[in-house]
Amino acid sequence: MFDEIMEKFEGSPSQQAVIRLLLERGFSVNDDGRVVSGGIEIPNTGIAREIGVDRRVVDSTTDVILEDPELRRIFQNISQVPSLMDLAPVLDLTVLAIAVDDAEREGIVAEITGTLADHGISIRQTISEDPEFTDEPRLYLITDENLPGDVITAIRDLGFVRKIELQ
Repeated sequence: MFDEIMEKFEGSPSQQAVIRLLLERGFSVNDDGRVVSGGIEIPNTGIAREIGVDRRVVDSTTDVILEDPELRRIFQNISQVPSLMDLAPVLDLTVLAIAVDDAEREGIVAEITGTLADHGISIRQTISEDPEFTDEPRLYLITDENLPGDVITAIRDLGFVRKIELQ
């Protein structure tokens, strides 16, 4: 689906950058063509500044979104999920970031979370990056506990795991 959305903006890398930001941040577009998070309006100048484009690029992108029934349906229903990753140091949580060889392989989340469960580790939050949105998608697991070495070794030994980072 991501490729289909990006194809609609094929001739404009600047508009593609706007689309990518909207999708990554979970921002939606209301009936007035304003970018919003829930009911809070995000100024187009702030969006433009974030991605290094002119404000008018954001305006024209939201116009295209509202004119296209499929895009309108997507961008009026997208929402944001709060992440504990940035709060982890403040709340004394552990963030485990895992990169895999093939992010589209079936069962990755099940095997990794199963390994944690087998070692008695509960998970507060799981976030997986979509392979269509990022070149090196990662799976993030946030726990209340420090992870013992045998748990990290067990995850590292899963055949599809390429890299592990503790944050």
